Amino acid sequence: MSGAIAVMQPRDLPAASFVSFARRAEELGFDEIWVVEDCFFRGGIAQAAVILAATSTIVVGIGILPAAARNPVFATLEVSTLAELFPGRLRVGVGHGMPGWMRQAGIWPASPLGMLAENLDVMRALLGGASVTESGRYTRADAVSLARPPASVPPVLAGVRGPKSLALAGGAADGVVLAEPVTPEYLAEALAALDAGRAGEPSAFGFPGIRPPAPAPAARHVVAYNVAAVDEDPGRARDAARAALEWIGEADWAPHIRVLPFAAEFTALRASSSSRGEFARALPDSWVDQLAVVGTPAAARRRIDELHAAGATSVVLIPASDDPVNALESLSAVLSADPADA
Repeated sequence: MSGAIAVMQPRDLPAASFVSFARRAEELGFDEIWVVEDCFFRGGIAQAAVILAATSTIVVGIGILPAAARNPVFATLEVSTLAELFPGRLRVGVGHGMPGWMRQAGIWPASPLGMLAENLDVMRALLGGASVTESGRYTRADAVSLARPPASVPPVLAGVRGPKSLALAGGAADGVVLAEPVTPEYLAEALAALDAGRAGEPSAFGFPGIRPPAPAPAARHVVAYNVAAVDEDPGRARDAARAALEWIGEADWAPHIRVLPFAAEFTALRASSSSRGEFARALPDSWVDQLAVVGTPAAARRRIDELHAAGATSVVLIPASDDPVNALESLSAVLSADPADA
């Protein structure tokens, strides 16, 4: 099944390489490039603006903007500006944000679901040309409307993990941004939760009067992040991916892992490991092959195709390398690879 193949702009890419990385991704033929707003590196909106201005055709995704970090009216104003200047080339993810980082900044809400629901409702309504007057738990708006709503409305996606948040996304967003690792098993769980949310009200947690209609199923965006390493030597590729997978044993990643056939063994391995690094080094090859897009170009392309067939509309490759510029060249081999050669 066809779908977009994208790459992530590394969060810590040196400033001198920032524009050239994005331009090279476009030259190589990637469909999309995604920027992240990880604390405390670079802002997502600023990164997206630079890449959009420096390139010509590649779609730029922001994944994700933490809902609590910005007033949704002014966040929408920024998004609308980019959508007006670069029509059809923008995707926007909004999520809870990592709890630890949000607490560092003093903005973790009492109800993360409520905060996200209000933000999604307001942003989508304003982008769609509505006038918003509401008084929510976290959001206030009095006859707010964009002076010039974008002619090409960018999809607003929910960056979420667990079943409740995914159900919210099904009714209140144009799709989802799923953090790594995304497997076919996790995709099945996520899509089921999205469908459950879609079957309810357009935004079950939102506010009457400003809720846009739920998006049609054909328009749903499912963005799947995955650590990626491509090498003609599968062992070298796996070794590179292992280092980038060390975080996935932590509690925040439980929704991704519990659906896997080796979940119990995975949890036991993390519990018996004295550090994240020790845990990552001990990951069996067969697990790494499931938890990342990894191996020869043909093997990596086969995995991408499996994820597309399972429901991902865009697979985003996260370069697993200390040298992401060279890794970009290696990852681009999947674009022309034949999965039958794996």
